[in-house]
Order: sequence, then structure tokens, then C-alpha cells
Amino acid sequence: MSNSSSTTEFLLLAFADTRELQLLHFWLFLGIYLAALLGNSLIITAIACDHHLHTPMYFFLLNLSVLDLGCISTTIPKIMASSLRDTRAISYMGCVAQVFLFVFLSAAEFYVLTVMAYDRYIAICRPLHYGTLLGSRACVHMVAAAWGSGILIAVLYAANTFSLPLCKDNVLDQFFCEVPQILKLSCSDSYLREAGLVVFSVFAGFGCFVFIVVSYVQIFRAVLRIPSEQGRHKAFSTCLPHLAVVSLFLSTAVFAYLKRPSISSPSLNLGVSFLYSMVPPGVNPLIYSMRNQELKDTRRRVYKSIFFHH
Repeated sequence: MSNSSSTTEFLLLAFADTRELQLLHFWLFLGIYLAALLGNSLIITAIACDHHLHTPMYFFLLNLSVLDLGCISTTIPKIMASSLRDTRAISYMGCVAQVFLFVFLSAAEFYVLTVMAYDRYIAICRPLHYGTLLGSRACVHMVAAAWGSGILIAVLYAANTFSLPLCKDNVLDQFFCEVPQILKLSCSDSYLREAGLVVFSVFAGFGCFVFIVVSYVQIFRAVLRIPSEQGRHKAFSTCLPHLAVVSLFLSTAVFAYLKRPSISSPSLNLGVSFLYSMVPPGVNPLIYSMRNQELKDTRRRVYKSIFFHH
């Protein structure tokens, strides 16, 4: 294989070798996918159908659920198809599409989480200015910026990664097309390019991370000054789900990409990638639903209208 032009497909890492385990993994991934699909779809439906939830906080949550659905749909259906058909192959263009979509959706999700931190900061620290600073136009602009930034980063990642000549082989040590694994197949010394991508990502993400941390320092200071225990509890209940989702998203992604090569192994890479690509989209709806009474009530009404409406 002399260069990337002769590469027509890649071989992904299989979760299992035996047919029985492949079928078991198919049913496992189907269960995870359906749970994520149901949880996020119910949140989207609840927010879209209930005019009481047409507020900035829920508008951002709706976008988060759409991104979660897209993110998990980028990887799991392909894994399920591979397990069912007993194949490890993914086409070259399929791999390009998977890299682009996964980077785009993950980056956009992080930016939406940053916007949600700003929303909570304004709601708790500057409540009198909430309607002014977070009007419908401002919310749409912030979400559009988040999605647009995700597309820009995805284009840069995909263009940089697939412009390299690939000559080592076409076997990826991962169950989906992941940028670091593709760079390992390059003929040229890809360390500089890989380092450049990592530095760019860290630079792009660090500002958001600092903003989230500073926002929450201000939020907690403001909440602790609330005289009534009920008021503090209500304020915390709107912030803790978002904080939990941010922590889950960042901890899994940071460990996956910044762990030392000395502790790397195919099975560890597989486990970590499973965590950061599948767990947040599946768990996020549960986190928000558990702590949010308004959302729980609306979801209950949606359940009734779907299953008991005659």
C-alpha cells in the first residue's frame, strides 16, 4: 500500500472472535443504542411539545440531546452491523465520514455545554438581566456558533488526517475510525501533525473549560449566599445535572486522549473509547431527568399521551 489513494477500506478492531460473542455484543450495543435513542428522544419531544419548557435552559438541553443522538448514531450502528455480518471492514469514505461526524458532534457538544454554563451563571448570578442577555435571538446565535465551530474543527481534523499518505497497513486498533489510530498508519512522520491537532484541540477547549470553571465558582458563591435552604436546593438542582454531564464528558475524553502511551493497550483503548463515545449520550438523559422535576412531569405527560391516548 503506497499511499492513501490505494486505500479503499480500513479494518476495525473486533470486540470478539467467536460468533456467539459477536451476537452477544450485537444485542448489548442494540440495548445501549435503544436506551440512548429513547432517553434523548423523550427529552426532545418533551421540550418541543411543552410551551412551559420553551426557555433558554431547555433550548440548550434540546440541542445537547440532538448532538448526543447524532454522536452515538455515528458509531453504534456500524458496530452492530459489523457484529451481525461478521466483518471488520469500513470503506475509506465511510471512515472519513465517521471521523468528520464524530469530531463535529463531540466538539459542538462541548461548546453547547459551555453555553449552558453561561446560562446557569446568568440565571443565578444576574437573574434580573436574564431576559435581556438570553433572549431568543441571542440563544439561537450562541447555538449556531457552537454548531459552526464544531463543523470548522471537524473539517480541520478530517482534512489534516486524510491528507497524509498511508502505507503501513489498513488495520485500526479501534472499533471506529479515530484520528490517533489513523495517524499511526501514516508513511510520513505524523508526530508533528498529531501534536498540532492535539495543541489546537487543547487550545480550543481550554478556554471553554476555564469559562465553565470560573462560571461555577461564581455560581457556588452566589448559591451559598442564598438565605433559605429551599432556595439553595432549587439553585443547586438546576446546576448539578449540567456539572455532572460536563464532568463525565471531560473525564472520559481527557483520559482517552491524554493518557501516557506506556499504559496503552488495545483492550484499554477499546474500553476507554467505549466510555467516552457511548456512555455520555446514554447517561445524559438519565442525569437530567433524575434531577429536574419539570422535565420529569412533562415526560410523564408525554408517556401518557403516547401510550394511553385514544
